[in-house]
Amino acid sequence: METLTIHTKNKAQTKAIKAVLKAMEIPFESKGESTYNPEFVAKIKASEEEENYGKTKAIKTDDLWK
Repeated sequence: METLTIHTKNKAQTKAIKAVLKAMEIPFESKGESTYNPEFVAKIKASEEEENYGKTKAIKTDDLWK
């Protein structure tokens, strides 16, 4: 088995490559590039983990501007 990395130039090329791979029944993984700063993404993921562990505080909408 061999791994190939394909760098498409646009969405049309990506769509065409995926169609060919599907037609040939070749499994593939798709990893899109993030347009967000990696530091920002890390902060968001950390916040999501805090929420999962119950480390959040609920504030009523009426109390936001007091």
